[in-house]
Amino acid sequence: MSLLQTEDLVAGYGDFQALFGVSLAIEQGETVAIIGANGAGKSTLLRTICGLLRPRLPTDVQFDGMPIGALEPEQIVTLGIAMVPEGRRPFPSLNVEDNLRMGAYCGRSGPWTLARVYALFPNLAERRFAMSPTLSGGQQQMLAIGRALMANPRLLLCDELSLGLAPIVIRDIYGAMSSIRSEGTTILIVEQDIQRALRAVDRVYCMQKGRVTLEGRPGELTREEIKLAYFGV
Repeated sequence: MSLLQTEDLVAGYGDFQALFGVSLAIEQGETVAIIGANGAGKSTLLRTICGLLRPRLPTDVQFDGMPIGALEPEQIVTLGIAMVPEGRRPFPSLNVEDNLRMGAYCGRSGPWTLARVYALFPNLAERRFAMSPTLSGGQQQMLAIGRALMANPRLLLCDELSLGLAPIVIRDIYGAMSSIRSEGTTILIVEQDIQRALRAVDRVYCMQKGRVTLEGRPGELTREEIKLAYFGV
């Protein structure tokens, strides 16, 4: 049984349909990337998995064999799914430490504590009492990841992990992903940087216009296959 599975998933925004029969399976302990151009449906897929959007049927999204398509986001977090949103979205009125504590509101037990997050991201420890809007973009991304880890998720969703960050910061962020995975956390990353994604994951799905156009292991996919699936040309 896959940890996460979608089957012919259909979802969208009101009358606008954004996903057209998306099927994927993520196994326990994997790191998987979803790649695709802007508007491919990547972020919509993550929002549907974590309950911010409703699928057509509750059974279209299953977590550890349980249909979760009808659950509220806070219920899904309690089950063990946490999301690092696009744009980081720290609470601007809170300092770093209070932002991190907000991630632990569901009370799930596990390895991730304030001390563990600070060990993973020493920059956050140095600025633990700084207000979140004063952080750099890279520090805010670390904060968003740390806040999600404080929920002790079994599945970590990362939306546009490297967007707008300097190369050295991206390197550090992806280095942290390896440490997170070593704790047994399954990771699903939305990424526009194809080469970065291919170097960091076990498997990759490519999406185009709300549909999965390619799936496989990075070492088994040719450049031409990826180009066709990504651009449709």
